[in-house]
Amino acid sequence: MDPLYFVVAATIVSAIAVCWLKNKIVKALLSLIVLMGFFLIAVLLAVFILPAYVSPRGVYLPFILGGAVFIVCMLLAWKPFNVKIRRAAVLAALGATVLLTAVLAGPDIYKNSIPQADEEIDLFQYMPFGAELQGGYHDTLVKTLNEESALKLGGDLPRLDGATALYPLYSAFVRAAYPEGEYSPYYDLRGDGRDFETIVVCSRTEGAFENLIDGYADVVFLMGVSDEQRAAAEAKGLELSLTPLGREAFVFFVNSRNSVSDLSTADIRRIYSGEAENWREVGGKNDAIIAYQRPDGSGSQTMLKQIMGGASIIPARQEEIFSTMMGMYRRVANYRNYKNSLGYSFLYYISDMIGENKVKCLSVDGIAPTPENIASGAYPFALDFYAVTARRGGEYLNAERTENIDDLIEWTLSPQGQYLVGATGYVPLP
Repeated sequence: MDPLYFVVAATIVSAIAVCWLKNKIVKALLSLIVLMGFFLIAVLLAVFILPAYVSPRGVYLPFILGGAVFIVCMLLAWKPFNVKIRRAAVLAALGATVLLTAVLAGPDIYKNSIPQADEEIDLFQYMPFGAELQGGYHDTLVKTLNEESALKLGGDLPRLDGATALYPLYSAFVRAAYPEGEYSPYYDLRGDGRDFETIVVCSRTEGAFENLIDGYADVVFLMGVSDEQRAAAEAKGLELSLTPLGREAFVFFVNSRNSVSDLSTADIRRIYSGEAENWREVGGKNDAIIAYQRPDGSGSQTMLKQIMGGASIIPARQEEIFSTMMGMYRRVANYRNYKNSLGYSFLYYISDMIGENKVKCLSVDGIAPTPENIASGAYPFALDFYAVTARRGGEYLNAERTENIDDLIEWTLSPQGQYLVGATGYVPLP
């Protein structure tokens, strides 16, 4: 940014000097400097700043604005025509600038006016035993067993973390197998406290995995592990174990008013590689596609990379990347954005945790993400989700909890654990 500030300052000073100096040779030299200054400013904006905020055609805007300002400056400095002609020329330049700005920047201004909500689901409602919050006690939404749990843990309890979409499930495991307490999902496992309130949290996929390989969490519940995360574990000398707990569907969704109801796997790859940019190319109406994304390291972005099969994902602009799944959902569901947007998430998060009717999940290759199709594997993006643990030299990082960790994982695969998988809204293992 420093070079830009310098160029802007030099251009402004030169433009003012051109308007006041009388010597024509000096005025001509300064006019040339002003022209070069406006051009350089436009180049710096177009190359280094604007691409993160506007569409490709919007990068031409600084050249148009700079050209208009330069014309006005020269008319004021050289006064080549009479007052009426100069006034008409200035108005014409300003009018053309406003018109071109509306054409080039209008769509981006409209899209940026749509609020971007990066809030997340309120996980207090899924705490294992309810929560004492402002306004009184709130009961829990997690599912419970219809019989006494065969597992009751005590002593040094395993520290749990995981993805947002899986928190209601491992919270149900805690309700069944842990001593009753107030286990807040928003506490930090890295804090000094080690009471019951700080051992079952939800740091989302990236944070949970970091807690696992740093020894702050014993078991993390994830939709999968990315190649980058595996490499990070290997760099610490850790061996990962992924125990499948159930099945889920990775879904792509659009606004409920979008006419598209199905995409092929090839269509999805074409969209997220940048090859297909209009809904008309994939069976929809003549509207541009805005394909939203999640940050690298998130569970959903890891799934998208797997679906792309090694093809490069088109770089997304800053306002098209959402730190939370709720942020992406809100943008797609927004009534002002219904024609264009495409998002992705996990079926349980969209259908159960949010449970609104403002978006619709698309079938893929003509197959809908129903429980039957997820269980059979007919739906192309059905996947297992896991309890992930880490060992070094064959031992857990917190070896004193070994027995409890193993007992918990074994129990999640038992009929009681699998009952909770199905009752929560996932598909149990066959």
